[in-house]
Amino acid sequence: MASLIGVPFPLNSVGILPVDYLNNTDVFKAESMFTNAKQILEQFKVKMTQKKEVTLPFLFTPFKLLSDSKQLDLLRKARSYIRQGKYDEAVFLCKELIHLSLKGLSYYHTYDRFFLGINVLLSFVGWASYTSLLIIKFHSSLSRGVSKEVKKPSHLLLCSFVAIGILMAFFLLIQACPWTYYVYCLLPVPIWYAVLREYHVIQDLVASLLAFPPSHFVGYLLACALGIEVLVLSFFYRYMLTAGLIIFAGWPFITQLWTRAKSISLSWIFFCLLLAVFPMMPVVGRKPDIFLVMGAGLLVLLLSLFVVPSLIKRKDGFVSDKLFLHLLQMLGTVLSMYIVYSTHNNLLKKQGLPLFNQIVSWIILGSSFVVPLLSPRSLSERLFSILVSSMSTYLLLSTGYEALFPLVLSCLMFIWMHMEQEILQLSGVPCVQKVTSIHFSYNADTTPFRQLCLEDIRRAFFLVFFLVTAFFGTGNIASINSFDLASVYCFLTVFSPFVMGALMLWKIFIPFVLVMCAFEAIQLTTQLSSKSLFLMVLVISDIMALHFFFLVKDYGSWLDIGTSISHYVIVMCMTIVLVFLNGLAQLLTTKELRLCGKPKSHLI
Repeated sequence: MASLIGVPFPLNSVGILPVDYLNNTDVFKAESMFTNAKQILEQFKVKMTQKKEVTLPFLFTPFKLLSDSKQLDLLRKARSYIRQGKYDEAVFLCKELIHLSLKGLSYYHTYDRFFLGINVLLSFVGWASYTSLLIIKFHSSLSRGVSKEVKKPSHLLLCSFVAIGILMAFFLLIQACPWTYYVYCLLPVPIWYAVLREYHVIQDLVASLLAFPPSHFVGYLLACALGIEVLVLSFFYRYMLTAGLIIFAGWPFITQLWTRAKSISLSWIFFCLLLAVFPMMPVVGRKPDIFLVMGAGLLVLLLSLFVVPSLIKRKDGFVSDKLFLHLLQMLGTVLSMYIVYSTHNNLLKKQGLPLFNQIVSWIILGSSFVVPLLSPRSLSERLFSILVSSMSTYLLLSTGYEALFPLVLSCLMFIWMHMEQEILQLSGVPCVQKVTSIHFSYNADTTPFRQLCLEDIRRAFFLVFFLVTAFFGTGNIASINSFDLASVYCFLTVFSPFVMGALMLWKIFIPFVLVMCAFEAIQLTTQLSSKSLFLMVLVISDIMALHFFFLVKDYGSWLDIGTSISHYVIVMCMTIVLVFLNGLAQLLTTKELRLCGKPKSHLI
């Protein structure tokens, strides 16, 4: 546009003049291209000068592809070609100069990327190492040989790291670096000091690794690396979750579970393979399929009917309350199915959302937070109550096959709970209660915790994998950013971005809550402490975040750039979200409300 109207090119423009689109003389095209090349070359010179002024002379590395002599040579040749009437050659030479200038601009713009990347890498590795040492020190039996009186770290170690920090700060100061550089470059210093001051734990860890069979060590290392890579790739390719679930299906065959608990193992294999179907399906689109939503509701009702006989046979004096509560939840599922079907038909007939449907939808949503708190705190009953209440809300927010996803996921979580108890019994851990005799306890401090073992690393990985599956099982980043408004039509049809966003956010969170509630039960059955779990998840998320840090893009489409940043932010926030989900899961599983003022007692 600047070329056509005859005004100077913008100073900060890095655009290349499309001469093929200009309907003008060859000399005009050549002169315009020459001006474009000089304008971008000046930006390159300014950027090089700025970087050279703030870099120590012996550390400055210029862009070798576009030296001063080559700049002058290309400009002189281009001007000579224009004078000789060789306009095509001049345009070609100017394009070459422009491309070299743009490469040089990118070079100086990312001049400190390697230096900053090394510091970020040191911070991530140091933080993951320190977290691992905390796990070994306080939650494992590897450091039992260390004296309880922890020796104070050497003054030499402290002075060395203080000196390193001062030298780094002085190095950044003389280069007039921005304040963010100080954060990136000084952060590894205290982290690695904290790592090295735990040298006694490192000694115990090295001694344990040397005593560990090399083949087993390599096998565990490869399994961990493969698991992390599957998690990372699943952010880009959802079918990697399918591959992971298929591998999970073979878990009973590499343990003694297949011979000890064949029925549970078969159930695990079936639901793993069934859940593996969802990531292979296309993301939830804009074409509703009400029959699948109705089918999911019927399956929930069928499961609820199987529970009714067990409630009638109970002889604890609270049969009427439990049966009433159970029938109330079944009624909520029936109402959800009716509202989804009725709303869909009314909208097809252009009759709008009936007021009755809207009121009942909000009542079902609100009751889904309260009704589970009225159920008994035994593991199976409370988890099933949470599932039915959540499914009633999820049905109202579903438009297709995703309505089946939380149901299948919950069934797999229930089987996982039984599998973990069988594994714990095989490992010889004493005082393992049956699932049916365990109750959620509000006071977690009274729960006896044990030392961690290698199986707990697998449990933490399973948790992260199932949380990622809960997020990407029926969609991806793009589908979540452009969600279908039909998902909230049971609640409102008038555009309200905040309300619609909150409803869709809760729809995304429901599978997370189901996974965390199930894992809350697994923590009880396996006597695993929440603190050690968070530390292990923190290590896994740090390793994943390091992957995504190097995969962040600053080029390409806005979608590619935004998606790469979103992946990094999601993994970085994983531990924070896990704390929130764990708190919500503890509230749903341990808190108990009294129905009709009757006190309830439980064997804990």
